Amino acid sequence: MKVRTIGRHFREGGKNIIRNGWMTLASVGAVTTTLILVGLFLVLMLNLNQVAENVEEDVEIKVLIDLTAKETDINKLENEIRNIPQVSMLQFSSKEEELKQLIESMGEEGEAFELFEQDNPLNDAFIVKTEDPIDTFKVAEQIMKFDNVGEVVYAEDVIRKLFEFNQYARYVGLGFIIALVLTAAFLVSNTIKITIMARSKEIGIMKLVGATNSFIRWPFFIEGLLMGILGSILPIALILGGYYYLYENLQDRIQFPFVELLPYHPFAFQLSFLLLAIGAFIGVWGSVMSVRKFLKV
Repeated sequence: MKVRTIGRHFREGGKNIIRNGWMTLASVGAVTTTLILVGLFLVLMLNLNQVAENVEEDVEIKVLIDLTAKETDINKLENEIRNIPQVSMLQFSSKEEELKQLIESMGEEGEAFELFEQDNPLNDAFIVKTEDPIDTFKVAEQIMKFDNVGEVVYAEDVIRKLFEFNQYARYVGLGFIIALVLTAAFLVSNTIKITIMARSKEIGIMKLVGATNSFIRWPFFIEGLLMGILGSILPIALILGGYYYLYENLQDRIQFPFVELLPYHPFAFQLSFLLLAIGAFIGVWGSVMSVRKFLKV
């Protein structure tokens, strides 16, 4: 396609936006509203996903070694666990270390357990993590079958509910975003449909003098693209400004180590690109829907 032809398509697309006036404004407003909601939902969903990943990364299996196990038995058990393909980390924790952690976790009340330092009743243990947290259940069940295993501790019910919630939240979020995008694309499609109907005579003449289908369609594609891009400017500015404020004022106040907001950079650039791409997609797709159904050339 020649540069002159491309320039003509962009000029025609721009004229269509101005010519349709209020309908264009309504479509751009629909895209803007949609992208504000999509952007807010993406910020919430991606940050919740980050929190979920942080929690999932902390999921571990504690393998309590049988009190009667000898050193050779412990070494054998260690090799068996290490040979499980899904295991990414294996760490030995002596019963002295286990007691120390228990005392520290209990705060002032933990001082009472210092009496057991001379006669420690706790087990030696292995701390196990899997490459993929979802494999925790499978690996834990496999370890239970090994000899010299006293108990396997990994909060099965809590972890299972956590994984189920994360998966459910991702599906709901994706479905909500798709519904919003389809709504905005429908409104853009209606605007371009009106343009096509208003210019039906002009389009007919262009066809008679030899204009190809693609030559006629391109201005409408450009019109949809421009409406989508225009509709994405305000949402990007509002959401990035709001997120910057929250990040600067909330990040240091969060008390939970696993709750961590996504860093403003590069998140701001990634979110801006994503919203711009969604806006452009809404506009172009709305245009394609109109041209295919109502441009009879």
